[in-house]
Amino acid sequence: MRLGYFTMPVHPASRNPTETLREDREIIILADQLGFYDAFVGEHLTDLVENITSSMMFQATLIHSTKNIKLGTGTTNLSHLHPVLVACHAAMFDHIAQGRFILGVSPGALPSDAEALGIFHEDRNKMFAESIDVILKIWESKAPFDIDLPDNRFKVSTKLTYDEVTNTGMMYKPYQNPRPEIVGTVVAPFSKGVIAMGEKDFHPLSANFLYDKWIKSHWDNYVQGKANVGQKACPLDWRVARTIMVADDDKVAKDYGRNSEQSPYRFYYRNLYHKLRKGKRDAVFSMDGKTPENPVPLDEILDNLVIAGGVNEVVDRILALHEQVGDFGELVYAGLDWADPVLARRSMVLMAEEVMPRVNKALGHTRMDRCSACQSGSQPLCKT
Repeated sequence: MRLGYFTMPVHPASRNPTETLREDREIIILADQLGFYDAFVGEHLTDLVENITSSMMFQATLIHSTKNIKLGTGTTNLSHLHPVLVACHAAMFDHIAQGRFILGVSPGALPSDAEALGIFHEDRNKMFAESIDVILKIWESKAPFDIDLPDNRFKVSTKLTYDEVTNTGMMYKPYQNPRPEIVGTVVAPFSKGVIAMGEKDFHPLSANFLYDKWIKSHWDNYVQGKANVGQKACPLDWRVARTIMVADDDKVAKDYGRNSEQSPYRFYYRNLYHKLRKGKRDAVFSMDGKTPENPVPLDEILDNLVIAGGVNEVVDRILALHEQVGDFGELVYAGLDWADPVLARRSMVLMAEEVMPRVNKALGHTRMDRCSACQSGSQPLCKT
């Protein structure tokens, strides 16, 4: 099982963005040094708590500050940009990073972003679906471009201006062939979008703010999507994010990760719950999958979603999660504000150097060379 990293990120609005952006960079540089497989960064335009406005621009600053970690947008909000921009910028990033790039995509969920861009009343899920189809078509096609997909608002043509002498009217293809890995963050229980991801060979990342009992619904739908196109789903392509705090002392971990009023984990979930509750998307915090009539107590959310403790307890909780949901290829560590840099850094070190080696030893592998879907040898070895 790989170890990955994801951050929205979420910082108190009172903090200086110059400092938080520097902190966010330093965390990913540390993740690279510790051997994390990948790092995803979110983006929002109109949120002072979530300080990164362009995940691709931010990640580009880390290409030459890191050596091995794959850098992912987490996500590029496709309703905010024309697909030509996304296709061209992603291809350029992929070349600069020489393949250390993952394109994470989503419609863009923050209402204030949509309002600021003048698309508040648009169907942003439809815009997302239309955009990703055009992005893929650009990467698959040769110039001159003449892309006019049915029921799709994005028309892309360079027929009038194509010139082989000056090489205009053309666009670079990505460094990775045929394209970078495409990942979608999944939030809702039983999300139908995961079926489409399986059909398109995109890979799901189950969000860290989804209760454990709903996670397997994502895998079941991904399996269905793969089956719809005659393929078997590979667990190595499935990422599961969790909110984790591990420390040398169990009480310190629980105080920092949950109990203290100054806990950045408490701040994170208080902020997130308010947003989801306001947007009537707080079913993720219920045990029946329905939008709760009454507010869910913050302590109940923290008890269900934060894994906090010493190394042994965190290992046991991760193994229990694996027992509940089955094989998955990557555990994604959710990054929060570094209210205490020493404790936050130590948590990441312990995850990489003690927790994950013990988890993989208990599961009987240092890496998953073949998933259960591939044991028969009927399809190629799973990617790691």
